[in-house]
Parts: sequence; C-alpha cells; structure tokens
Amino acid sequence: MSTGEDTGDDLSEDERAGVELIRRQDGIHQSDFWKELGVDSRKGSRILESLAEKGLIEREETVYEGHNTYYIEPVLDPMDLDFGLLMAGDRLSPFIGDEEVNPHNDRFTGWVMNLAYEDR
Repeated sequence: MSTGEDTGDDLSEDERAGVELIRRQDGIHQSDFWKELGVDSRKGSRILESLAEKGLIEREETVYEGHNTYYIEPVLDPMDLDFGLLMAGDRLSPFIGDEEVNPHNDRFTGWVMNLAYEDR
C-alpha cells in the first residue's frame, strides 16, 4: 500500500491535482472536491476511487448540506510530519496535549529557563 508520500509517476495529472487539493485543504467534502477540481461527479468519483486504492486518501460517509456524501481526508506518512514545533532543541515539549499553554505560567517559564541553562 502506498503512503502519503506517494505522488510520483504512478499518478495521472488529475490524480496528482486531486491529492494536492485534498492535502492543501486538509480534507474536503466530495461535492466540493469535484467543484474545486473542475470535473464532473463521475470523473471526480473515479479520481477519488483511484486515490483511495493507492492509499493516499480515506473516505468517511457523512451528511453535508442535507445530502449523503463523503468527507475526504489525506493519508499522511509519519515521515512527512514535521515535529519541529514540538521540540526545543533536542528536547520534546512537556506541553504536548495541553489545549492551551499559558506563557506566564511558572511551569512553562521553568521549562524555558531549564532549556536556556542547559544550552550554556
């Protein structure tokens, strides 16, 4: 099965444009996909089916604007993910999973100061 990094020669021009659109939007409803790609529903369905078979997208049944449809999401290869924002140097942030980090919190300040101290 292909991964999210598979955008090579095995994709048609329409498939490549489709997967780029889905990744750029970070997910899209099927009817919006056809419209934004500028294809009819039949061709759009074929493109999505091919991308799903190649493991580049996932489709989930949903209701959108009162109609049964699919929500299309990109399948990302973990190797494509950038964890840089979770890191400070070579240390992983202890705040991963916190919905909000208060930069004035003593815990946050202590962590930053510890990083500054260790870099000396």
